[in-house]
Amino acid sequence: MSSTPSEEGRPPTEEELRAAYEAEIKRIRVDQVLLEHVVTLVNLGMRRTGLAGGTEDERDVEQVRIAIDAIRAQLPLLERTAGDKIGPIRDALSQLQMAFVKIGGAQAAGEPEGAPSPEQPKSQTPAPEPGHPGPAQRSGKLWVPGQ
Repeated sequence: MSSTPSEEGRPPTEEELRAAYEAEIKRIRVDQVLLEHVVTLVNLGMRRTGLAGGTEDERDVEQVRIAIDAIRAQLPLLERTAGDKIGPIRDALSQLQMAFVKIGGAQAAGEPEGAPSPEQPKSQTPAPEPGHPGPAQRSGKLWVPGQ
């Protein structure tokens, strides 16, 4: 849409602006808007990590998490509509997820809520010492070759 003056040097009328807007809307495709939306989420999410110079004061872990979730939710649509561009989007999402973990995201993006974090062991059962049977072997319910 152009707001340049018409041939007479006057600003465009409301009708001319409306016609230009309608012409632009006819030209735009939903899949283009979706792709641009996801690219915007990637860029904004990376900015909210605060890792780029000059953005340290913009760090917002929750905003990064929301960006990651929103991008992941839209990947199936992008696969259908922008198949040739999905590789770079997946790469950018991976970089965003790694940045999220780097800035101390509570859990790695993509893990379900309540999944153990690297700092939180998956179980409270201690690992067996090397050379000693584990709990399943001690119970006699696990078949172990050679034993």
